Amino acid sequence: MEKRRIFSGIKPSGDLHLGNYLGAIKQWVELQDEYEAVFSVVDLHAITVPQDPEDLHHRTLEIAKIYLAAGIDPKKCTLFVQSHVSEHAELCWLLNTVARMGDLEKMTQFKDKSSGGGRETAGVGLFDYPVLMAADILLYDTAVVPVGEDQVQHVELARTLARRFNERFGETFVVPEAKVVKESARIMGLDDPTKKMSKSAASEYNFIALHDTVENVRKKIKKAVTDSGSEVIYSDDKPALKNLINIYALLSGKSTEEVQAMYRGKGYGEFKSDLAEVVIAFLVPFQERLSAISDDDALAFLRMGAEKARTIASAKLIETKKRMGFIL
Repeated sequence: MEKRRIFSGIKPSGDLHLGNYLGAIKQWVELQDEYEAVFSVVDLHAITVPQDPEDLHHRTLEIAKIYLAAGIDPKKCTLFVQSHVSEHAELCWLLNTVARMGDLEKMTQFKDKSSGGGRETAGVGLFDYPVLMAADILLYDTAVVPVGEDQVQHVELARTLARRFNERFGETFVVPEAKVVKESARIMGLDDPTKKMSKSAASEYNFIALHDTVENVRKKIKKAVTDSGSEVIYSDDKPALKNLINIYALLSGKSTEEVQAMYRGKGYGEFKSDLAEVVIAFLVPFQERLSAISDDDALAFLRMGAEKARTIASAKLIETKKRMGFIL
């Protein structure tokens, strides 16, 4: 039986952190054996806000290398840079003709990023990028999209646009579904468990970057906020502890119940000290693998992946344009 296809990607902007790894990349590594996997560095999404060209170039390569160091295998999946496959941008324009202003005005991320008087100066790309995300997904007949909770709304838009296009022009696109892993759905900030861990956070104590030193990891975990009381309990009533236990469980391979049982009768200090060592035990070998991957090696894999991606993408784009009545 043919494997169902998944698609996902990360923007090359800011430093990737533990939340990016646990909420996305770790899932992808596990899913690449179960599905036909298509993974991208989505650089076209990055330019919806101003980027320094040299920085964009560097970060695009760095994220590809992070994928590889984390265990994404180009022999098992299709790995490429979004802008290397021009069909993404072209399908976005075609889908813009079936997307509605009301669809995009509902998007919470645009509301968040354009709030505080920024709406008038926000770029059109920032408003429209959910349609590009829908194009990314629909271009590959994606059945499953592994995402964090904050991206489920965008998958819903892809579903809406697929159905709307199919109703107007005939069956063309697979209607995808979102896949969210509960514990890693939202890794929250170490300094504020009410907000998602973010690479654009004002404080470096919000996140653990994938390039953080051992010393920095210990310092950040030590300073991480905790809830009132002294017991290590996994509960919605203790969001800071729940977040730290999630990180511990996901990196150690233990269940949240096992972690809670391990620290029954013990205090926050011992738990946080051990959590720092669990994070370090993951980061040190990860960073060693990352430093061993050259830019040239990463580029070779990306170019090979772009060729594979174009084969699928060009066929879907031709089918879409035929449905719409274009002369080919």
